[in-house]
Amino acid sequence: MSKGNLYAALRAAFPADLDQVAIETADTPVPLHYTWRDLERGTAMIAKLLQSLSLPPMSRVAVQVDKSVEALMLYLAVLRAGHVYLPLNNAYQASEIEYFIGDAEPAVVVCASRNFGWVSTLAFKLGTRNVFTLDDDRSGTLLERAALQPDAHEPVHRRSDDLAAIVYTSGTTGRSKGAMLSHGNLLSNALVLKDYWGWVPGDVLIHALPIFHVHGLFVAIHGALLNASRMIWFGRFDPKGVIARLPEATVFMGVPTLYVRMLAEPALTREACRTMRLFISGSAPLLPDTFSAWQQRTGHTLLERYGMSETVMLTSNPYSPASARRRGTVGFPLPGVGLRVHDEHEQPLPAGGIGGIQVRGPNVFCGYWRMPEKTAEEFTADGWFRTGDVGFVDAEGYVSIVGRSKDLVISGGYNVYPAEIEGWLNEMPGVAESAVIGVPHPDFGEGVVAVVVPRAGAELDAQALIAALKGRIAHFKVPKAILLADELPRNTMGKVQKNRLREQHAALFAAA
Repeated sequence: MSKGNLYAALRAAFPADLDQVAIETADTPVPLHYTWRDLERGTAMIAKLLQSLSLPPMSRVAVQVDKSVEALMLYLAVLRAGHVYLPLNNAYQASEIEYFIGDAEPAVVVCASRNFGWVSTLAFKLGTRNVFTLDDDRSGTLLERAALQPDAHEPVHRRSDDLAAIVYTSGTTGRSKGAMLSHGNLLSNALVLKDYWGWVPGDVLIHALPIFHVHGLFVAIHGALLNASRMIWFGRFDPKGVIARLPEATVFMGVPTLYVRMLAEPALTREACRTMRLFISGSAPLLPDTFSAWQQRTGHTLLERYGMSETVMLTSNPYSPASARRRGTVGFPLPGVGLRVHDEHEQPLPAGGIGGIQVRGPNVFCGYWRMPEKTAEEFTADGWFRTGDVGFVDAEGYVSIVGRSKDLVISGGYNVYPAEIEGWLNEMPGVAESAVIGVPHPDFGEGVVAVVVPRAGAELDAQALIAALKGRIAHFKVPKAILLADELPRNTMGKVQKNRLREQHAALFAAA
């Protein structure tokens, strides 16, 4: 058995009694209970199936399926067999799937049976020879074929720097890039988080995130498996359902949208959260109101952290004491992670200076799949990864994210950081949330524009908001226009899609 293989490390953490329940489904017609032995046997059979296909070493296995425990087993089996896991958002359409298959050249594609016709046509055309189906009701050709295989399998030897997964970035600016993550990248991060977040024997995780993304697939699952913790498994997030199961759990991980939806439920009370130890938020910025409302309703302080597809987790607010978790920050660099802030000339900035965030550490990926030039471009001469995020580190060491470098607005020669203006707007009466963008402007190059979502029942006046901002921030930062909207466009992880807003309002100042 290879200690470099991530599956082998996770398997070593399984409890001595393999007949304990590892995963219980919460939203299937009948609750299903999977033991640790079921995970061991199921992953062995799927790994044996992959082995029977005589694939080249470290072949890519592309997976676009609905969330299920069997889909989790498939991920673990790919690691176990020494191949490379390629998770794909199940919302992707044909043109996107064609790009991913063409770029990654997977030896195996697994899809939902409802998509088999068009996915298999694309895959075979692009040279993939093996296409299986897997559905969330434990059906599909993958399981049918795996059922014929032996239930014992020795994990394939892998070094820690061997490739374990390729995670494609969202591609909001140009072509999606495949971030290559090694067994060592993923294991080192999981081990650090196990200690940093205080995982203890008896912890129970409610898993309600998608598993095609770093947060749900790596952070949540690796944490539970490394701690031999039972998971209460939701195929889809259901606020009422999750709240009903909180008294049986101790840990929950979510994106801000999930917390907002639970806050809308009267059943969310301190009593409902009485057994909970930790609520973690990430993948998108957490609004101050959500942070405060959660604290007041539940008695718990959300722990906000920061990570990327290319690095898994980078920073985190402290686990203990909870009072050290600071609203509006993502905490401190994790042990072993280096983080620095530089200006556009690659010069280090003092505490409080806003600039580009650069990182290094054992969790940082080895590059972009088949993009050596892009990889070289994103790393500094001394080996630090340019995250593309803009932020600052305060005098106490807390890291704050101001925005993405691509979201920076340069208006009349001045740098405008959207998160700063959003922070002011979100504190104003009647404002639920906002997104600040830059769009072409004939005089200023870019004009600052804010898209604002009113609270339920509130009536907002755009000019009044602009007037209020003029008394609080520099004139060049004040939006040239404020537009009211019912909601902001978001991706599946809850991140606001500012590229869509920029496209939608690109001609706003064309007649100016």
